[in-house]
Parts: sequence; C-alpha cells; structure tokens
Amino acid sequence: MNQLDAMQVFVRVAELSGFTAAAESLGLPKATVSLAVQQLESLLGTRLLHRTTRSVQLTQDGQVVLERSKDLLADMSELQQMFRTEPSALSGRLRVDMPLVIARELVIPQLPDFLRQHPALQLELSSTDRRVDLVREGFDCVLRVGALLDSSLIARPVGQYRMINCASPRYLAAHGMPQSPADLDRHQLVHYLNNFGGRDPGFEYVDPQVPGSVRHVAMAGVLTVNNSEAYTAACLAGLGIVQSPEPGMRSYLASGQLVEILPDFRPAPMPISFIYANRRQLPQRVQVFMNWMTDLLQSHLQDSAAA
Repeated sequence: MNQLDAMQVFVRVAELSGFTAAAESLGLPKATVSLAVQQLESLLGTRLLHRTTRSVQLTQDGQVVLERSKDLLADMSELQQMFRTEPSALSGRLRVDMPLVIARELVIPQLPDFLRQHPALQLELSSTDRRVDLVREGFDCVLRVGALLDSSLIARPVGQYRMINCASPRYLAAHGMPQSPADLDRHQLVHYLNNFGGRDPGFEYVDPQVPGSVRHVAMAGVLTVNNSEAYTAACLAGLGIVQSPEPGMRSYLASGQLVEILPDFRPAPMPISFIYANRRQLPQRVQVFMNWMTDLLQSHLQDSAAA
C-alpha cells in the first residue's frame, strides 16, 4: 500500500476510533488496515495510536499527523481533478444520504441521466429519516431538511421546502373541511416524532395577519409515527391531517387520493442544506453532485419573496 493510501486508512481509523469500523467503511480486511497504520508509523518514526482491547485513541503526534494528513489528502484530490474538465473524468465512490421522499420522488427518477454523464462514478445512496453520523458512517455529503444541529460540520444552504396541509377525502367526509385554525378542535392530527416519548407541538401555521409569526394549535390524534412513509400512509388511510413537504404529496394530490386543506395557513417552510465534513477542498465529484441536486430541487423550493 502506498503512503497516500496508508494515510487515508489512518484518517478513517482515527475518525471512527477503531480498526474494525474503518475496515468496514473502506471495504478492506481488518489485517490490511492494521498493517497500513503500522507501516505509516514505521515511516514516520512515531506511534500514532494508543491501542487497547476496547478503544483506539490518538497520541499527541497522531493528532498532528491526522490534521496534516487531511490537508495532504485534500490537496492531492484537488490536484488530481485540476486539469480534468470533462464530466466523464469524475470517478470514485460517492456516498450520500438524503430523506426517503426526496430520494424516491425527485432524485432516483433523474439518476439515469446523471450517471450517464459520469459513468465512472460509483454512487452509494442512503435514504432514511434518521440523522446519520456523517463522519462515522463515511458519507461525503448529506442533504438535511430542517434545523441543523451539527455545529462541527460545514453547511451549504440550498433553499426552503414548501410545506402544505393534507387530508384524505375519506377523512374530510367524516370530519368536514376546516376553514380556519379555529375549526381544528374538531379534527385529528397524525403526530410525527423522531423519538417516541416527546411532545408534538401540534398543527403549525404562519399567521397571515402577522408575517413571519408561527403559531401552533394543540390537536388530538390517535396515531403517532416516526417516519415519512408511515406518515403519508396514515393520511391516505384517513387517520388524520398531516403537514408535509409539497413534492412528496404531489402525486397523491394529482390523483385525488389527498386534498390540500387550509392553504392560507401553511406551516413555515423548512430549510434544506447540504452538510459535509470540515475539509479545505471537497472532491470535485462531491461538488458536482451537490450542484446537480441543487438545480434539481429549485422548482420545489419556496419562492424567496413568498418566504
């Protein structure tokens, strides 16, 4: 294994605090990962890691080498791409994560064209409603909808997602069509929580009389879910009102399976951002993918003036 490859292995071991996790992330045998770090330590003449049966920790020299290695690897990636102007020159593995609805409704239908333009790319696409650990799970970038909590990561704003209120015709036939938030005391809300045990604030809307003012109406509901698929399915089954990004509801609205309600009392738009690790220079394949997805999402974003 050459020195740059050994450096890459060492960085993964340090980021994931273990040889086994690094080996799984890189798709290499654990013995190969261990040998690469030993060779790097021999080359530099210093111990980089404290190894115990339960954990791996950086030495003081290891911390210095980690930061320098990240810089060197970023510089090499930039150098390799500097004179490659053809799209087909993009190559390597690209591991990304995004919400399930965005992957299913927007990205995957357009992926054939993107991959035809970049045939040497190997895309690993994760789509889940949970918040993945970008560093530990080896993602190049993650698309997040909602408030960001990862202060140690770099965020690239994309825009704001249009949100709408929906219910099924079956539900409306049983409960009536609400005309204002004052009518919601006679209605049911499908509650959504990432972690059970918390409290759903209820029906959210931007007060049209006070621009920028967000209100909440506490509502009854017999069902609480923790993922977007179940949330949409519950609405289709007539179990209550949901508040969801408009693109994920578009096909159901067009077919008549769902109806938009209270259009003058929509929830506040949700920010969309790419996040990625704090690197001086992102690989070009990551930048190209983020630019492509940003263009793809533009027609589904809240107009800045309206927001």
